[in-house]
Amino acid sequence: MPDAVAPSLVLVGRFGAAHGVRGEIRLKSFTGDPAAIRDYAPLTDATSQRKFKILSLRVIKDDMCVVRIDRITERSAAEALTNLDLYVPRDQLPPPDEDEFYQADLLGLRAHTETGAHLGDVIQVLDFGAGDILEIRPAIGGETLLVPFTKANVPHVDLAQRTLTVIVPVEIDGDDKTLIE
Repeated sequence: MPDAVAPSLVLVGRFGAAHGVRGEIRLKSFTGDPAAIRDYAPLTDATSQRKFKILSLRVIKDDMCVVRIDRITERSAAEALTNLDLYVPRDQLPPPDEDEFYQADLLGLRAHTETGAHLGDVIQVLDFGAGDILEIRPAIGGETLLVPFTKANVPHVDLAQRTLTVIVPVEIDGDDKTLIE
């Protein structure tokens, strides 16, 4: 499980493997335009203790870039950053478009059914390549519930009220109502 991240931080990238011998490193960008990650400064780790400045960036494929980071000049220093998540303060990001959300804004939302029954709280947003999935910790305990984050399954999100409406997928609805308080 990753370190606790301040709610004011948003994940925008992750360092990958070192690239070459002069300290360059691969960077997976989670920004809409992968090269836009260089426009955010400073990039920080989850604790905001370590700060990173991109000196150069080239996109090598899709969302994968190779970057040179300030003060990282050797391969061993780049290797030490492998798999480190990079964040920016939430207030540096533009507001999302209508029906778009920053994943960080969804964490902690209370999930309810259409009838208002409390299902639980969003604890994670997963993406295995086929679209986002909300992981919801049930209010009454037990295994977490995974719900595709689509308009069909989550028709309403109210960030101001910190709630969302979930239409429980048929696969888990059936006769088992133990998920609903």
